[in-house]
Amino acid sequence: MRITVAPDMELQQKLEILADAAKYDASCASSGAARKDSRGGKGVGSTGGAGICHSYAPDGRCISLLKVLLTNACLYDCHYCINRRSSNVQRARFTPDELVRLTLDFYKRNFIEGLFLSSGIIQSADYTMELVIEVARKLREDHHFRGYIHLKMIPEASPALIEKAGRYADRVSINIELPTQQGLSKLAPEKNLARTQEAMGHLRERIDERFADQRRPGALKPPPFATGQSTQMLVGADDSTDAVILRRADVLYGDYRLRRVYYSGFSPIPQPSSLLPLRPPPLVREHRLYQADWLLRFYGFKVEEIASDAAPNLDLQLDPKLVWALRNRACFPADVNRASREILLRVPGLGVRNVDRILSARRFTRLRLADLVRLRVPMKKVLPFLITADHTPTRFGLDDDALRARFLPPPRQAELDFHSPPAATVGDLVSVRSGEL
Repeated sequence: MRITVAPDMELQQKLEILADAAKYDASCASSGAARKDSRGGKGVGSTGGAGICHSYAPDGRCISLLKVLLTNACLYDCHYCINRRSSNVQRARFTPDELVRLTLDFYKRNFIEGLFLSSGIIQSADYTMELVIEVARKLREDHHFRGYIHLKMIPEASPALIEKAGRYADRVSINIELPTQQGLSKLAPEKNLARTQEAMGHLRERIDERFADQRRPGALKPPPFATGQSTQMLVGADDSTDAVILRRADVLYGDYRLRRVYYSGFSPIPQPSSLLPLRPPPLVREHRLYQADWLLRFYGFKVEEIASDAAPNLDLQLDPKLVWALRNRACFPADVNRASREILLRVPGLGVRNVDRILSARRFTRLRLADLVRLRVPMKKVLPFLITADHTPTRFGLDDDALRARFLPPPRQAELDFHSPPAATVGDLVSVRSGEL
């Protein structure tokens, strides 16, 4: 199939098409980088205060990136992608100079704080990667842009080009899309899981080298390179269970040191392939995966404790930490004044920050329920699982079969969680950002 792009399309029309086409990519990660003074004191922008596109930075600020595709024309025919080769959508394409001009204009008008750039594959992976790199190079070298740049890597591109892209970006990402090669072979036949992980491994080596050079005493300042990488996995596009998805995420965190794995619920697209499901997964499934991901990264949980072969999918009614606690009641109640940090992190309702505050405070006094209230701990959730100086949870019946029912949402709220995207989305952002599980 021949894909044509109108040559005389207005810049505003291109922007509308290519910004809308980029909305399906969730892997906008904060940079944590700082490109300060350029040579000669010139410079535009700053990466101070890492950012996420239309979301929250680690310091709580809501900031914006220009999130756009270089082109939505693509040689690949991934069934879940609206920009696939066989899709009947209007095509558009920026030149590198047009995209550089847009980025600088938007930044100077205070609309954005950086650029998130991805692209469909045109001519070849290497050719497309060269165009993406040219945009970043012009911004950094010709216009001395010091704002945030996130580049989407193409795993089929040569290692030399992927490495070159990392020199201009604060953060890079390579989308793994699906957790198994079986799923990719069915829905994205041009993609290969081993090749994607090989590209991730190459980036990890270069990132590790950069940080090693920074730590070496007396060493010269290493050349700029991306501070980390992230990826995205689709949820519900194939029959992969939550256990399979989390095992793949665990491998990516452990073997490739990814900063973040993003989970994106599959959304039906116009003129869908017959291989795709007719309905999207419930929004709460994506939310539960983020909660489970948080437990793997910050709470010391293993995948098999959260989702096993015996129970491969997460409970949609209760968060995974609470589900684990209900399955392992013999570990509770935990004494807030004596229990180790590892045990306290497994108490439902206690987040990492509050556990650290508890450990600090109990050095000077025996903690009571009033102290937990002052820490804004969700009391209804923690009471059956904690002992304090003035509370022992015997009357709540930790062994009672009805304990689970106490935590179930009301029927009306459960219906909203499953069928109302705005309600589920707002709740997800608040709970996942706070880390209080």
